[in-house]
Amino acid sequence: MEMEKLLATAWEILPEFGLKILAALVILLIGRWLAKMLRKLMERVMARGQADPIIISFVANLSYIALLTFAVLAALNQLGVQTTSFIAVIGAAGLAIGLALQGSLSNFAAGFMMIIFRPFVVGDYVEAAGMSGTVEEVKLFTTQLNTPDNRTVIIPNSNLMNNTIINYTSKGTRRVDMVFGIAYADDIDRAKAVLTEILEQDDRVLKDPPFTIGVLALAESCVNIAVRPWVNASEYFNVLMDVTETVKKRFDAAGIHIPFPQHDVHIYRHAG
Repeated sequence: MEMEKLLATAWEILPEFGLKILAALVILLIGRWLAKMLRKLMERVMARGQADPIIISFVANLSYIALLTFAVLAALNQLGVQTTSFIAVIGAAGLAIGLALQGSLSNFAAGFMMIIFRPFVVGDYVEAAGMSGTVEEVKLFTTQLNTPDNRTVIIPNSNLMNNTIINYTSKGTRRVDMVFGIAYADDIDRAKAVLTEILEQDDRVLKDPPFTIGVLALAESCVNIAVRPWVNASEYFNVLMDVTETVKKRFDAAGIHIPFPQHDVHIYRHAG
């Protein structure tokens, strides 16, 4: 009799519980399929936006796990399991992890924003967070620069995003700002003619936009002449040094005197 009662009770419960199990399995299968579709969609969208492969993989997998977790919780809820405690545990764990990794997460978020908005790309010469150099690599949490004297500088991404970023190569061309002083007794027109000839003979100096040469200031010990040619960004530092040397030699040959010491002569120092 007891066995018959148990079987009767089982037959009564089985249809209802079986439907719940079936519904839970359907929810789980559909949720898994949607999670895969979302992961593929995220990968395609971010790849089209030329995001970093590391970011693509991380975000796509994160979205997959998040949606799959939601599907598992929905399936458990369909079976009558109270998921409130699970959600509370997951939330508490997430909060604890977030607090423990606060600095790392801010660096990750900053790196993600940089990859999306692209204030610079690998190969650009930038100045940021008190450092300057050529961008070698943008990672999840840090950005690596190589300085002109071949030092490797690793900067946390949040430091970059929280400071002004100067990109010297993003426009493709740069203006080389130089100032040369001549003695008051020297002929200004003659000095300008020598400077013009130097720039016109240098193939690295661009024709458009045209260079400018003019008197900048009547300083205490000399007349300052500004020389401002445009060059390709990659040639900036080479043109700066070569023109400076050539001006000194040509001024000497032409009898144009550069006062010494040159308290009023300034040459802009940023390397490209």
